[in-house]
Amino acid sequence: MTKHQHKESAVIILTRLDGKSVAVNEDLMVFVEQTPDTVLTMSSGQRLMVKEPLSDVIERIAAFRRSCVPPFVAEGVSHG
Repeated sequence: MTKHQHKESAVIILTRLDGKSVAVNEDLMVFVEQTPDTVLTMSSGQRLMVKEPLSDVIERIAAFRRSCVPPFVAEGVSHG
């Protein structure tokens, strides 16, 4: 888990354009766009601009989701 994640809740920590941190529920994001600022559109219709580039937001969402799911181990599969 990185400093940008809280395993107990479905949030990622991002930075508003004014430099303040904001915890965002990644499940409530509808889409993220680069316009050139990164704009998150939430399911409520609220829009939030953040400093992180689109690729960082996507990576943080993916990292958070990976941290929530145990690794898959196939039984009976030989690796060699």
